[in-house]
Amino acid sequence: MKRMLLLLLVFVLVDFQSFAQSTPKSYYWVQLKDKKGTPFQISNPEAFLSQRAIDRRMRQHIAIDETDLPVSPVYIDSLKNRGLEIFHTSKWLNGITVRTADTALIQKVASLPFVASVQLTRPASTLKSAISKFREDELNAEIDPSTYGIAITQLTQLNGQYLHNQGFRGKGIQIAVLDAGFWHVNQIAAFDSLRLTNRILGTRDFVDPYSDIYQQHTHGMSVLSCMGGNLPGKLIGTAPDASYFLIRTEQDPTEYLIEEDNWVAGAELADSVGVDVINSSLGYGDFDDPAMSHSYSDLNGKKTRITKAANMAFSKGILVFNSAGNEGAGGIKAPSDGENVIAVGAVDKYGVRASFSSVGPAYGGAVKPNVAAMGASTFLVTSGGALWYSSGTSFSSPVLAGMGACLLQANPYANVKQVKMAIEQSGHQYSNPDSLLGYGIPDFGKADKYLKVNSLNSQISEQSWFVSPNPFTDYLLVKNINSGSAENCVISIFNLQGIQLWQSAFKTSEQILLNNLSILPDGFLILTIRSGGKEERFKLIKTER
Repeated sequence: MKRMLLLLLVFVLVDFQSFAQSTPKSYYWVQLKDKKGTPFQISNPEAFLSQRAIDRRMRQHIAIDETDLPVSPVYIDSLKNRGLEIFHTSKWLNGITVRTADTALIQKVASLPFVASVQLTRPASTLKSAISKFREDELNAEIDPSTYGIAITQLTQLNGQYLHNQGFRGKGIQIAVLDAGFWHVNQIAAFDSLRLTNRILGTRDFVDPYSDIYQQHTHGMSVLSCMGGNLPGKLIGTAPDASYFLIRTEQDPTEYLIEEDNWVAGAELADSVGVDVINSSLGYGDFDDPAMSHSYSDLNGKKTRITKAANMAFSKGILVFNSAGNEGAGGIKAPSDGENVIAVGAVDKYGVRASFSSVGPAYGGAVKPNVAAMGASTFLVTSGGALWYSSGTSFSSPVLAGMGACLLQANPYANVKQVKMAIEQSGHQYSNPDSLLGYGIPDFGKADKYLKVNSLNSQISEQSWFVSPNPFTDYLLVKNINSGSAENCVISIFNLQGIQLWQSAFKTSEQILLNNLSILPDGFLILTIRSGGKEERFKLIKTER
């Protein structure tokens, strides 16, 4: 992994020594027209993607294409030779962030034959932003002591214990956290298990390459604790066994467009090293320079650079979770508007929407937020390093992202489209979504069952049971086609919402007749057979006589 991170640094070709200079400089986005002159080839992806990133694409049948190719080194060298400092690049959007104090030079760059456009993203002189991005309130709430600590509520609200009790706690899944800093993650006890088992796989700072990421803002630390925190009896996050990349893209306390481009660079790094999930508790709409701000019409799910990158990450096989925002009626921000982004709103422990949770829809009417999780009085590691409560969609997003990682672990052959759909379909108001909570609060037990149904056809050849007829009306015949008889066989029937409709236990039988099933509702049903420590599932259709 260290080799891969070094390789990615070479791709960016940043001369970090130049950043030690004290002369104030402005940042610009240089949009390129093409990737001519690149030495990289789609047929040799090992040169620019980790094996894990390649494997993720292959597993989900995603083709490697030109958007995976790094920015042309020829163009990078051309800009450097003209005196520009290269800050970072974007292969997905084919652009370069540069910095310089020479405005005349930027005007010349804009006229280069391979440059499509140039945009100021951060001026040389900035002031402390009037925009308050992160909620810091720590609220009083009832204590619910349990094995998981007070954080049990934010887990059980999502029926997350359904996966955790089966051992699916994120093991083997990699999560990239894009945020403003990860203060004292290398010291706080809640992250001991991550450190001792080497599950902080890497860090990167796209704001200041010389910084110590563990001395920056506390926000990302609190976000991480919602997923990776692990203090038994006090706090257990929703993905305590997952592995993490910590990536700083947000520059607090100012707010400029360059932070979106930092985010793009961070998401591309996450893709290249092979992560499975991105959590971003960040959002952008209003900037300190009003000329950079996004209008509502910009939030159509595919227009801003950050939203394009978020959608692209999803198309590369990464689940992308983003906080819906804390603007209430002020609406969502980019990249939560992304058509492939799971925008997460906030509710309290009773499932009631938090008043600060940003409302949708996206411009054009797409459902936003997509779903919701506990973001009012979330129990976590606070900005002071203590265990207590804090509020914001910044915390509902990682609570849900952690469960998304567990769902991926439980369904390793599901693709991100299927997983996103399963999460949404399991929402408590899926049949009647609104602009407040979208499809509602997911049930990860139901989401898991949805995904299991989708994989049934591929498992038929491995099954030891045969069920007929299908479709059926009032009876089913269940046969053991391998070993003849089975001990302690339990047969259950569920609807697609995961609600158990029928169940019976059988001791020993080669053939089981299930009668009087006409009472079951018509439509798709799931039949499960548990025997010998194994569970098999069958998708059935119930019809009228």
